[in-house]
Amino acid sequence: MFSKPERMIAWRYLRSRKAEGFVSVIAGFSFLGITLGVATLIIVMSVMNGFRLELIDRILGLNGHLNVYSAAGPVENYMGLVSRIEQIDGVESVRPMIEGQVLVTVNGVATGALARGLSREDFATKPILSDGIVQGDLGAFGGEGVAVGVKMAERLKLFPGDTITLLAPKGKASPFGTIPRSRTYKVGVIFDVGMYEYNNGFVFMPLESAQTFFKMKGRVNSLEVMAKNPDVAERIKGQIIQAIGDDVRLYDWKQANSSFINALKVERNVMFLILTLIILVAAFNIISSMIMLVKDKGRDIAIMRTIGATRGSMLRIFILTGASIGVVGTLSGAALGIAFASNIESIRRALESLTGTELFADEIYFLSQLPAVVEWNEVISVIVMALILSIGATLYPAWRAARLDPVEALRYE
Repeated sequence: MFSKPERMIAWRYLRSRKAEGFVSVIAGFSFLGITLGVATLIIVMSVMNGFRLELIDRILGLNGHLNVYSAAGPVENYMGLVSRIEQIDGVESVRPMIEGQVLVTVNGVATGALARGLSREDFATKPILSDGIVQGDLGAFGGEGVAVGVKMAERLKLFPGDTITLLAPKGKASPFGTIPRSRTYKVGVIFDVGMYEYNNGFVFMPLESAQTFFKMKGRVNSLEVMAKNPDVAERIKGQIIQAIGDDVRLYDWKQANSSFINALKVERNVMFLILTLIILVAAFNIISSMIMLVKDKGRDIAIMRTIGATRGSMLRIFILTGASIGVVGTLSGAALGIAFASNIESIRRALESLTGTELFADEIYFLSQLPAVVEWNEVISVIVMALILSIGATLYPAWRAARLDPVEALRYE
């Protein structure tokens, strides 16, 4: 497509000369702009992909794909419902569960928490919990032994074997008013699931203990349904209603976290649009530098035209000159962005150790590590978009160079 003389002339125009030094400076800034724009876009999109996947994985690891609640209150004879739901195609498992708000008190210090009661077998079959045990032993989860998050344990200075007191919001009536119902439990397990909300505000307790504490002997208040594929959870809702009746309420994981998922989607689209403007500004810099180059090289263009160069040759020379900046800048930015995103957690830790500040607080960002997932289809899309913008920016200046009249250019020389 490009002949050897055209490539040679384009390369000479890219190199700095005294007369065109300012043009080369603008071209250098255009190169840096495209490089930083592409790298920033890839890094930000990878981090947002990591946030979305990590948060959804942790949410689904601790919560069911579907939750079944009875409209009439706590569910009795729940094992029969469990058997019927497990027979539905697409259902992997069903866990009876009790959830309730509690107040956790330790040595006069109190904090609110969500208590979740489930059997030891169900606790062990949740990998995010069983693999996240940092202190204690799974065998201690049972009877009066409960599991608390690592952040709650740090705040309340708890260790395995310590005792905590749980207070239920609903107490028992007495002549002196309502007396809160309380009970003392032993900390058997301290877990870390990598998500601040659960590490700080959840208490897991054995199902039998939860039934006794919440006065639900032989009953539960929800059934946690795990589907074989989270994306089919909405499809099996109708089958569950047919199997167990209409007097139930079902919430899938998308409904329960709809505002959160929509916020991530909107933020991701807005960030993509904003960061694309960086590349667009760099493309405008290419236009300005190429127009200045065409003006400075008007005499050279006229001489080449008089010795036989065609308009097509002039067009290709200046397209190659400008496109070289965009192509090299795009590829450099892609390499920089991929390398940075792949090592972002190490870079974050190094910056924190150098500056002595916390750049990624887990109580604000919910996660204890900075995640990044490079999706190659997005990387390819960013590269293609940057190439189209940078090459498109050379078309008008190259067209101006090709349309230059040699007579007019040399009239006053």
